[in-house]
Amino acid sequence: MIQIKRIYEPAEPDDGFRVLVDRIWPRGLKKADAAIDLWLKEIAPSTKLRHWFDHDPARWEDFRKRYKAEVEPQSDTLAMLRSKARRGTVTLLYAARDIEHNNAAALKRILSGVRS
Repeated sequence: MIQIKRIYEPAEPDDGFRVLVDRIWPRGLKKADAAIDLWLKEIAPSTKLRHWFDHDPARWEDFRKRYKAEVEPQSDTLAMLRSKARRGTVTLLYAARDIEHNNAAALKRILSGVRS
């Protein structure tokens, strides 16, 4: 199972394998307090794409398509996350305030095989 959660929310036992999927470390959070198992900076959207998107819901559909194109070449990383999700829960962690329009939500769709 794959779920998403803001990194600022407390870690819970049912989070399973916790993966931070942001390129930049979350503001105001100490690494010792993050309770992450893995930080996958390379799976995050490029800086250029992140700046273009700027968390604008009107750009969400285009963002998802562009992000998918960026992330698809990372087949080994995607396969690793899917494998972990088949064996247990994987929680994709993100820092954005928007709980619907963020890279973790887009990545969850990619990992789950949801078509754009």
